[in-house]
Amino acid sequence: MWGATVGDLYDSCTDWYGDRQALLFGHRSVSYRELREGAYRLARGLRAAGIRKGDRVAFLMANCPEYVFCEYALAKLGAIRVPLAVALGQDDHVYMINHSGASTLIYHERLGQRVASMIDRLDAVERFVLVAEDAHAVPDGHLHLQTLLENGGPDSPVSDVAASDLVGIYYTGGTTGRPKGVMLSHRAWVNSVLLEMLELGLGRDELFAYTTPLTHAAGVLLLPVLMRRGTGLILDGFDPDVFLAETERRGVTASMFVPTMLYVLLDHPGLGSHDTSSLRTILYGAAPTAPDRLKQGLERFGPVFAQFYGQTEAPMVLTALAKEEHVIEDPGREREILSSCGRPTVTTDIVLLDPEGSEVPIGEVGEICARSINLMDGYYRNPEATEETLRDGWLHTGDLARRDEEGFLYIVDRAKDMIISGGYNVYPREVEDVLFEHPAVKAAAVVGVPDPKWGEAVKAIVTLEAGASPTEEELIAWVKERKGGVQAPKSVEVWDEIPVTPLGKLDRKRIRVHYWEGRDRAI
Repeated sequence: MWGATVGDLYDSCTDWYGDRQALLFGHRSVSYRELREGAYRLARGLRAAGIRKGDRVAFLMANCPEYVFCEYALAKLGAIRVPLAVALGQDDHVYMINHSGASTLIYHERLGQRVASMIDRLDAVERFVLVAEDAHAVPDGHLHLQTLLENGGPDSPVSDVAASDLVGIYYTGGTTGRPKGVMLSHRAWVNSVLLEMLELGLGRDELFAYTTPLTHAAGVLLLPVLMRRGTGLILDGFDPDVFLAETERRGVTASMFVPTMLYVLLDHPGLGSHDTSSLRTILYGAAPTAPDRLKQGLERFGPVFAQFYGQTEAPMVLTALAKEEHVIEDPGREREILSSCGRPTVTTDIVLLDPEGSEVPIGEVGEICARSINLMDGYYRNPEATEETLRDGWLHTGDLARRDEEGFLYIVDRAKDMIISGGYNVYPREVEDVLFEHPAVKAAAVVGVPDPKWGEAVKAIVTLEAGASPTEEELIAWVKERKGGVQAPKSVEVWDEIPVTPLGKLDRKRIRVHYWEGRDRAI
């Protein structure tokens, strides 16, 4: 298995499960056998169109079964996929396509206008492949994916693909400078799949609802479900009404949420009128989850939550907090554990290092540095960033955490988000968690803002529950009582909405611009 490729994993489950449902999408149903035959046909069609092993193929796709066919087909060909997050801007997409040297762009008809406006700026793209129901919608000179899928031969596309070959280049986003292209091998991807199957509590015959983009974290969860004879219910984005209706109608057993999605679901007025008893696994991660909201989720859905922590550089599972670890009788310890990201996964070594590279004592804050079987090969065409991030086989994550006596890790923030106020370190996430506990606060973000006395002053941005009107002094006192004067905000502003990144994470960069713009330095 250590020499297995992503294509080998797809072959295994499609060979084993035959006519069982592999994918559902609207009124469409795709069996395991049909998935294999379609992927083989597409691989042969793409090869006939000129795609070879090692070619980079960019995706600009909506959630649909064709994405899964593409992933499978390219894995068999040994081509390298370059998924693009749909929610990012056009400039980021142009940069990623050009930087990766992609010679092919596969795109969904819904994104046709965006592609048309980018074509003149793309340096190396030789072929465009459109995903569209109607072949007549294909622009002149472009290929039609469904036609390639129908016309390709059904036999296995023989290609010499090794576990050490790249399966994909995944870009880190672009919210902080130029995006970095994370090079992931077949070995890293296969090991991520195995770790997810081992650590996240997914069972056999799951009906997993994919509500987040398959081009991002959700895509890493395709094979762990399929390898256990499950079915992937592909949804066109996250809509709480659709998710609740589909859960009740089809008996959805599992899904994945980023924190903002969980909050929307918990606040949804129709939550109580739908039967969600079929849910047995809710995975969450990608950003910190407020302990109070997680507790609310446990009370509503039961002990079905499992957390993962990882990075694009080590997909998904450097640490995990299992379902049973969310159930703690002691209220004080429960609150601690619900703010934890769990313990290192079985194949992962983690140390917390200070800026000088020494391991910090238990209870002290240090940078998470990890060594695991699913690490990236490095950043594409960026040796300086690779050297800075991968040192002696250890991934330096940039995340700051502390560890308790039982080995649980508590992420306090990104190193770049830490506020230094009057010489003291303030970790925004810890302050945000306390603000979340206030009954009037719906969401919170904490940043450092320029201050002539303190250098940086702690500032809180909040949105409020309907009808709530706490004073600034009340919220400052709330934090001060629980965290002390250093951590307490010096000021609080109420906004209608707190910005998030296209991937649902708190966008502190956009918030900080309001206060640091026009200055020579931003710290």
